[in-house]
Amino acid sequence: MNPLHRIKQLWHAATARPHGVLGMNQRNLSYIYPNNHRRDFPLSDDKLLAKKVLAEVGVPVPDTYQAYGYFYDLRNMAEDLKSCPDFVIKPARGRGGGGIIVIAGRDGDDWLGVGGKRYSETDIRKHISDIIFGIHSFGLADFAIIEQRIEAHPVMANLSPFGLADVRLIICQDTPIMAMSRIPTTQSDGKANLHQGALGVGIDLETGITTHAILEGDDVQRHPDTGTNLIGQQIPHWPRLMEIAALVARSVPLKYLGVDLVLTHDGPLVLEINVRPGLQIQNANQLGMHDRLLAATGGSR
Repeated sequence: MNPLHRIKQLWHAATARPHGVLGMNQRNLSYIYPNNHRRDFPLSDDKLLAKKVLAEVGVPVPDTYQAYGYFYDLRNMAEDLKSCPDFVIKPARGRGGGGIIVIAGRDGDDWLGVGGKRYSETDIRKHISDIIFGIHSFGLADFAIIEQRIEAHPVMANLSPFGLADVRLIICQDTPIMAMSRIPTTQSDGKANLHQGALGVGIDLETGITTHAILEGDDVQRHPDTGTNLIGQQIPHWPRLMEIAALVARSVPLKYLGVDLVLTHDGPLVLEINVRPGLQIQNANQLGMHDRLLAATGGSR
C-alpha cells in the first residue's frame, strides 16, 4: 500500500477520538518490546552493522571510508586518511551524538573541524583509540567509523547552518506514525540532539511541510541563532524520503523504530535506525502518538 494512502487512513481513525500522548513506560511495554525481538537490537545499536544490512537491500547510506576496531589497525591511519579531504569520525555504538567529530579539511599537517578547531594526527589517533576503548559506548569495545561527510541540501543548510539537520521518522508495523526534523544550534554545538539544545520541528507526514517547533520544551517559530523561519518550510525530496523509510521498515525485523535520514542535493541518505526513539517528537508536532499507533497496530492498549 502507498505510504501516503495509509497515512490518510490513519488520520481518519485517529481523529475519531482524542490524541493521547504516549509515555515512556507505555512506549516500552506496548510497542518496543512486543514489536522487536531482543536479538535484533544490534541493528539499532551498531551503526556499522545497520549500514551493511541496509546497503545490501539498496537503501542509500553514507559511504564508509574506514572502520577501526583494533588499536593495531591504527598503524596505517595517517596513510588511510590522506585520500579523505573531509570526513566524519563516529563510534559505531555511540548515542546522543557523543564521540562524533566532523573534519572539514586540512591545513598543513593538521585537520580542521567544522568550527575551526585544529586536530593533529596525535589528536585524531587518540580520539579513535578512545572510541575503540569504549569511551562513548558505556565501556564496551567499539568500532570507529570514518565515513563520508554529508553536504546538506541547500534548503536544509539554510535551516541549519551550524550542523547537519536530520529527519526522524517513527514507524510501527511498516506504517509511518510521526516525523520531525532535528536542527542543530550553537547551543547544541552543531549536533542534532534535542537534549543538547537542538530544535525539534514537527513535519506533516502527508505534505512534508514543517508545522511547529520547540526548543528545550518551549514553542518557537524561528531559529534562535539566525532568525530563520522554521514553520511552513517544505522538506526537500519528501516523497523519496518516505519511500526510503518504508524500504528500511520492510527490510529489517524491527517493527517499532525510528529512522534517521539526512537530505542532500541528490536525495535522502539513512544515517541510522533507532529502536528506542525519544518521545519529544510529540511536542514538536503538538500531537500525541498513541492513537496513531493504535490505528497502525489495530490494538486497544
